[in-house]
Order: sequence, then C-alpha cells, then structure tokens
Amino acid sequence: MKRVLMDISADLTRIALAEDGALKELYYESKREESLVGNIYAGRVVNVMPNLQAAFVDIGVGKNGYYYYGNARAVSDEGKNRPKVGDTLILQVEKDAVGSKGAVLTEKFSFPGKFLVLLPKEAEEIGISRKITDSAERSRIREIVTKLLPEGCGAIIRTNGAGKSREDFEKELQTLTAKWEKLQYGMYLKPPALLLRENYPVQRAVRDFYSADVDEYVVNDETAYHELLQTGDFNGETQPVLKLHAETLPLFEAYYLESQSEKALEEHVWLKSGGFLVIEETEACVVIDVNTGKAAGKGDLQKTILKTNLEAAEEAAKQMRLRNLSGIIIIDFIDMADPEAQKEVTRRLEAAVKKDRIKTVVVGMTELGLMQVTRKKTRPSLKRQMTTKCRACHGTGRLPSIEWTVTKMRREAESIFANTIYHKLTVKADPRLLAVFAGQDGAWARTLEEKSGGTILLEGAELGFGQYEMEKEK
Repeated sequence: MKRVLMDISADLTRIALAEDGALKELYYESKREESLVGNIYAGRVVNVMPNLQAAFVDIGVGKNGYYYYGNARAVSDEGKNRPKVGDTLILQVEKDAVGSKGAVLTEKFSFPGKFLVLLPKEAEEIGISRKITDSAERSRIREIVTKLLPEGCGAIIRTNGAGKSREDFEKELQTLTAKWEKLQYGMYLKPPALLLRENYPVQRAVRDFYSADVDEYVVNDETAYHELLQTGDFNGETQPVLKLHAETLPLFEAYYLESQSEKALEEHVWLKSGGFLVIEETEACVVIDVNTGKAAGKGDLQKTILKTNLEAAEEAAKQMRLRNLSGIIIIDFIDMADPEAQKEVTRRLEAAVKKDRIKTVVVGMTELGLMQVTRKKTRPSLKRQMTTKCRACHGTGRLPSIEWTVTKMRREAESIFANTIYHKLTVKADPRLLAVFAGQDGAWARTLEEKSGGTILLEGAELGFGQYEMEKEK
C-alpha cells in the first residue's frame, strides 16, 4: 500500500510518502522557514550586474532574490531589456534560498496542478511526461489540451494526466488560468508585495503525490482534513481515501515511521551485504562514498565488489529521494576492473532513479571512476531543513585541537599584558582547558605574571570544547 501522511503541528508540518510501511520521501516545513517555491511577488530591483546579465530583487523576505534576465547564449546583455534599479518586476520563485544565497527568481511563470502545469508564456507548446509511453494516449492528451489551452499559453502534462478526461483537464485549466489572470494588477502595487502564495504544504503534497498509485492520505489536523474533503479529490470510487488521524498516539509513530525519519539524517547507511554508504553534503555538491565494510573478505573479491556496488546503486537512489539530495551528486563506487561490471552498475542506478518524482539524470562515469548524477533542485535537502550549524565548529564538523586552542589563548593573554593598559585578566573556560592553559602546576601562568607584572585568574565555566572568555580589568 502507498500512503501519504501529513503530520501538522503548531510550528512544523511533516509530509511523508510510505510504500508498504517503508519511508520513501520526507519533507519538513517549519513556519519560520517555509518554502517559497512557486510564490509570485512584485519585487523591486535593488542592483543590476550587466556583466552577469542578472539583477538582485527585493521581494520582502530578507534576502534579495537572484533574477537572470539574459540569454545563456549571449556574451553580453547588449540589446536586452535590462531592468533598472527601482523597477518593479513580477517574478516567481524557482528555487529556495540556500545558505547565503537568496532565492532564484524567474519571469517564466508556471502554475502546477495535479494533471498538468500551465505555462503562460510558452507560446502554446505542449510537453508530455516521458512516463506516459503509449503513443495513442499521448496523441489523445495532446489533442484535448491543444483545444483547451488559452491563447499564448503552453502546458506540461504530468504523469498523473494519463487516462484523464477532457472534463478533468478543462476543470484544472480553469483553476490555473484564474490564478494567472489575478496577477495582472501586480504592477500597480508598491513592491515588495506577495501576489500569490502557492506553497501551502498540505495542498502541495496532495498535488504532487495525487495519482492512482496512492491508496490513502492520512492527516492529523481536523481543519486541513475538511479543507481537503471540499476539493472533491478524495473518497470517490476511483479516488484515494482521505482519513483523519484522531488517536492519541502521534501519527508517525502509529504508522512506524518515526524511527525511520530519524535515521534519514545519519551520515552512515548500512547495506544488507555488510557494506555501507557515507553521505556528505557540501556547498558545491553531494558526495556518496561506497565502502565494502563487513562484506570485505567474503569469497571472490570482484564478485563481492560488484554485489556491493549494485546494492549501493539501489540504496543511493533511495537516499537521494528520501533526503531530497539535489544538484551535482558524485557517487564513489568501489573500483571495478571489469568494464562490463561498471555498465551493470550504471544500468542498475538508471533503473532505480526512474522511481523518483524529481528529474534525476545519471550522467555516467568519469575517467577516475566516479559516477556523476544530477537531480533537480526544488527545495533544501532534509539535512539543511532540520539541522543548524554548530556554534562551536561553525558547521565544519571539526573543532580546533586543544594544543591549537591553548596556543591561541596564551598569545592573546601575552598580547593583552604587552599592548594594553589592563593588568588583571580573568580567563573562563572548561576546567580541563584551563589546566592545560596554565601549564603544569600553573607554571606557565606564573611565568607570565612575573614577566608582565599582571595577574591571571582562572575561573571554571560551562563552555563548549575549545571555547573560552577573557575579562580584562585595569
């Protein structure tokens, strides 16, 4: 059974897709950092960079958005409709902000529905999901949608559009076209202003997951439950079932997904064969390292390597989907001497990523034997959504050694006595760090006091490893 769970609390919404009890996809959205993808704003241009054919636009969310107005094939923006500082632009969020980078904005609007995506500025072009493979069905859909599309608009038919009637497409197009028409007054508003909020988590989950394959939707919020019932998309003869979870046991625990969701943030992922994956996210890319682990030494080495790599290919695809890993993804499989083995692993990975709703492309092996994969960026990864940078290590995952820290503390103390008017210094830190700082039996601290004529006081404090404070007095 395929089931979508929607766990709504005061500060956080969690959306999970489970198949036969196994967690396949998981999204978190906090009220503080909700996704902006799909939202449309009247923004104010605050900076233009002609050499990049781009502009920074204030859309009222803190960080300025990045808008590329140029043509990728053009060397410069000469002759382009270059915006000016202070201009009002109507733009849609294409990608959420990540780290210090603001949201990516676009003037090519898209309005997604359950069966199709309306493209108001795509000159009546119609794209059809590659997962709809029957040529007769593709022709039927194209003929229907061509007659229904408003003038000057294009569309992309989603996989869920297969088998849908003219009435289904007509009803959805009317809803999406109404959204587009409401935006026409945006140019007359004082920017920055939100014109359309597209990303309500529950409605988005229904839209993205809605298909004949989903058997059941379960929500734990009564208000959201009644709102979804009113859409008419549930509890019919050929429609998925919508249930309200009103039990005292938390929703994810009731369906045995809580422990699975916690494991989705672990760096190591074990394989059944005894091998394991190490998943590391960086600013530039995601790296997945494959290791033989406990599988090493079991029988023929090359067969063990191939078996582990094939299993790793399946698991890597699952983890990309579960953790919402995106952008450039490098998979470092265990070295394979046989070219046919490399091809077999590539085919296994290609088959595995086809199960993903998000566009994922297996580019292939590099000369160094690294598998290149790209996955479309839609929102921050699960790790970036649910973790924050460590204040002690600033997100590096490593801390300065105690020797380095003590050397820094001593130089700072020497500098204070030598270059300032202060003669009394109180050093606060973990008692163990203070003991090393002062030297054996306090010898280093006494030597500095005698040399400088100052006074050093040591005060134990509950500070993190490698952290300290120095208070100066005259």
